[in-house]
Amino acid sequence: MKIPAFVNVLLATALVVLSIKITFGDSAETDSHSGGRGVSDGITSATSRVSSASAYDMILSRTSIREYADRAVGSETVDSLLKAGMAAPTAGNRQPWKFIVVDDSSLIASIGSAAKAWAPVGRAPIAIIVCGDKSAAFDGALNEYWIQDCSAVSENILLSAHAMGLGAVWCGCYPQKDREEFIVNLFGLPDNIVPLNVIAIGYPKESHRPKDKYRQENIHYNVW
Repeated sequence: MKIPAFVNVLLATALVVLSIKITFGDSAETDSHSGGRGVSDGITSATSRVSSASAYDMILSRTSIREYADRAVGSETVDSLLKAGMAAPTAGNRQPWKFIVVDDSSLIASIGSAAKAWAPVGRAPIAIIVCGDKSAAFDGALNEYWIQDCSAVSENILLSAHAMGLGAVWCGCYPQKDREEFIVNLFGLPDNIVPLNVIAIGYPKESHRPKDKYRQENIHYNVW
């Protein structure tokens, strides 16, 4: 028996509506209590939930990567990492950060051999040196807020690298004077610029299981 065309249309429409309801629940319908929220708002809400879950997963699954595949990291990818970095919170919106992107193999080798802890840099295709600009930070006792701001930037870069399928490791510089002086001399940094760290970045040579660092005993509620 041949089913009339209009019946097929009705069935198809019903399936679409059912799919939306299953995917987004009641948010797909107009809600008189929410001021008339419709299907588009339901989709936005669901997307937000998925994005939040993905971001949370990225945070928990990130780990330091010190070995890298023989594969270049493109300039657009580097730009994306820096854009994510500069989206970090900053005291008074001072944004006291500067960056040195290093992809020259001789410079990479020099940094990698300058300190034992910097050895991963020598194996990476690129490195980003996160620097604090003390002239852009607050004056007086609050000047060192640049450290917090640039640390937030660094974590954004690490998380973004992980989300993009890259591996990275934070190699400390400040406040170790010998390491600071090495970077200052190698790149001719002015007096107001302080290298906080060197982040080695590349595509992971192998996967690593993240450490579970959650400790209930480190949490205090309302009193110590």
